[in-house]
Amino acid sequence: MENNDRRQFLKKSMIGISGAALLPAHMSLAANNTGQSGLPARLLGKTGINTPLISIGAGNVTSTGIVRAAYDAGIKLFFSATYYGEGNNEILVGESLKGLPRDSYVIGTAAIPTEIDKKTGLLTSDFTAESYLKKVEGSLKRFGLDYIDIVLLPFAAKKETVQHEGVLNAFEKAKKQGKIRFVGIASHGGTVEALNAAAEAGMYDVAMISYNFKIQNLEALNGSIANAVNAGIGIMAMKTTAGVSRDKSGPALNSDAVIKWALQNKNISSVISGMTTVDQLHKNLSMINNLKMTDQELRDLNLAGLNMGPTLYCQQCQKCLPQCPHNLDIPTVMRSYMYAYGYKNPEQAWHTLTEAGLATNVCDRCDVCRVNCAAGFDVKAKITDIARLKDVPLDFLRV
Repeated sequence: MENNDRRQFLKKSMIGISGAALLPAHMSLAANNTGQSGLPARLLGKTGINTPLISIGAGNVTSTGIVRAAYDAGIKLFFSATYYGEGNNEILVGESLKGLPRDSYVIGTAAIPTEIDKKTGLLTSDFTAESYLKKVEGSLKRFGLDYIDIVLLPFAAKKETVQHEGVLNAFEKAKKQGKIRFVGIASHGGTVEALNAAAEAGMYDVAMISYNFKIQNLEALNGSIANAVNAGIGIMAMKTTAGVSRDKSGPALNSDAVIKWALQNKNISSVISGMTTVDQLHKNLSMINNLKMTDQELRDLNLAGLNMGPTLYCQQCQKCLPQCPHNLDIPTVMRSYMYAYGYKNPEQAWHTLTEAGLATNVCDRCDVCRVNCAAGFDVKAKITDIARLKDVPLDFLRV
């Protein structure tokens, strides 16, 4: 790696680390604030929720044990989604917290509209506020609760979707009916546009966004995050390890380093982590008690950043879409690949791949792939690899 590349990566890293400077003076979120649990905490925007710096993303959780262990250790915020295990994950999270004081935890979910086109990020003409409200009510029933604390509109990328009248009406009605307390967006790509649209709409309370050391448009993203925070929106970070716990082609990823890197930006209220073991839980809780990065962590972060070859993390930039002659939903296929190989969650990978509507042996039609991936992926190789999952019966993948 050339010295110039090394300097550029370190410069990019410091932009992220200096994100604390973007925090409005009237919303100081000192990292050493503590919530009722005693864990370091930050305010989640205008919600008034003081949440520990690390929270649970339950997508990979398969038993109630880790959720209860996290709760007992002081974790307050737990997130699921309607598309995790066809809704079964929401049932599991609800069962995990059953019988506990309702005001002692915060439950969130991402309710995906059936009528969203993931390739364009736009809602189809079939979308209605009533149909989306039924989605929210389905989550409420699966959780077994009287209300959900936070409901997110997932795959938010376009202003037209974030500010869609039907979405806003559904959220407003659900709030008035007491079915949800706060609303927000979740964004994997197109996040700058989505955050700015959410801030402009005036309806949204929170946003969950991909935020990690491999983000390419970091300076612009930090600017949109600051804009959202100024509008009172609380920011939660996902995909902080760039979608993988270990890069297959490189050294083990220092998870403390990359999560600490995200939390250097004090506009990030909490990292949503896919912890699945008690060991991971204790490691993360120990880590957030001291966010100062050690020399070794800085070296590890730099090493991980310099390994800029193709990995598992897709930027979801969608630059590939117009290049494919067969109009494949490549970003969705790449997320499936990441779920399978990064998160070791073949069931979620199967569902995601199904959403992409991938035809059998579609890449065999091209001798040479015409897609020039911005992340350097061998697109044809990855699609050919993950496409095999389509032929595996779903029952074989369930734990």
